[in-house]
Amino acid sequence: MHWTDRRERYRAVLAGDACIHPGSVFDAVSARIAEDLGFEVGMFAGSTGSSSVLGAPDLIVLTLTEFAAQALRINRAGKLPLMVDADHGYGNALNVMRTVQELETAGVAAMTIEDTALPRGFAESKPRLISLDEGVGKLRAAVAAREDTALCILGRTSAPSITGIDDAIARARAYAKTGIDGLFIAGGLTRPQLDALSAAIDIPLLLGGVPPDLLDRTYLASRRVRIALQGHQPFAAAVQAIHNTLKALREGTKPAELQGIASPELMRRVLREADYAGWTRDFLGG
Repeated sequence: MHWTDRRERYRAVLAGDACIHPGSVFDAVSARIAEDLGFEVGMFAGSTGSSSVLGAPDLIVLTLTEFAAQALRINRAGKLPLMVDADHGYGNALNVMRTVQELETAGVAAMTIEDTALPRGFAESKPRLISLDEGVGKLRAAVAAREDTALCILGRTSAPSITGIDDAIARARAYAKTGIDGLFIAGGLTRPQLDALSAAIDIPLLLGGVPPDLLDRTYLASRRVRIALQGHQPFAAAVQAIHNTLKALREGTKPAELQGIASPELMRRVLREADYAGWTRDFLGG
């Protein structure tokens, strides 16, 4: 498949003057729904990857191979530009290069590489960051590894909530010089902190874990924030819906009496039945 067009559409978001919320997706159907509803970008997180593929919490037990395979399934289901959380790149700078190669092949439009020391080490009670120099090396390796220059490489740091705003600004400035296309700030930020970060660098910003008082897209856009995550509620909603349905059936509810079931029309649409019907007529003679 040809991936460059969706990558160029993602780049247009970063180059624009608005702040958007991505659609949190975790499989082919959720990505199709997000695309049908008009989301400009899809977000596939490491947490929802671990949840949907392994049924496990976000503890970095999902492998790169498993994550890339799920990203490919999502990408082949439609044309939604997909941004992924590639965690720490699954190792050192050489592992980061392999991560970029695998995810580029899987069709992602953008990926974040973070500077958190992952997975958490023995007897570590709190998250910590790798050194600034190692963070720079990982991002330089990521930029060097991509073959399609339309693919976006994004740095990611939790420095504001772990080591403080001064270290966050130092890291932001150093990371911006590596050639990355944007910087993702994870964890809670105050307005003064965001103002300071925005003034320190001139590349696009992305935010995760945005506190309610910052969820003003006009303000965020003025600080060069181009994408702000809202969380990953769709996966949690899907879990609740499945739980409710199976529980009702187990307790004796008749299938015809179930609540919250997708209509046949919606199912036909998300499964692209019209496309398959056309292909059946064209290529199977019926």
